[in-house]
Amino acid sequence: MTARASTAWLGVLLAAGALAGCGSANDAPTAPAAPAARLNAEAGRLVGGGTAAFQRQLRALRGTPVVVNQWASWCGPCRFEFPFLASAARSYRGRVAFLGVNSQDSRDGAQRFLRQHPVPYPSFYDPDVAVARSFRGGTAWPTTAFYDRAGKRVYIHAGGYATRGTLDQDIRRYALGAG
Repeated sequence: MTARASTAWLGVLLAAGALAGCGSANDAPTAPAAPAARLNAEAGRLVGGGTAAFQRQLRALRGTPVVVNQWASWCGPCRFEFPFLASAARSYRGRVAFLGVNSQDSRDGAQRFLRQHPVPYPSFYDPDVAVARSFRGGTAWPTTAFYDRAGKRVYIHAGGYATRGTLDQDIRRYALGAG
């Protein structure tokens, strides 16, 4: 093979490699879109601000479906489903935002629980259940609310999820609208 032919082959291989690294317009996003990306900075944290801060966060997330989970460290069903929510939040990253609402709990108990069971999203501290009531929670622990891309609450699931599969079905149906 001549030097010229070798150079031509090298050019073809480099071009093919460069094209192989390019994604298509149909590729699913791997990182959250901006305002949802900001949630990563507060992952696993207990945040304050009450109902006003929670509502501001929901408004900032418009354009992204949101799953809101009300929980407490003392709640057995909450403890059972928490790994499903953490796993789902990682799986749906970039497509669905997740928020926690820690209701009727002690701050120390909630923070200790979050250290033991980290999640990739923040939880609003809600000692008087006002935040939970703002999305029709606060009557059962846990409660999960689903918001569509327009920011409309479309479904409330009272009680815990028994399996990750059931949670996934509700995320696809209510948050993503994929029925």
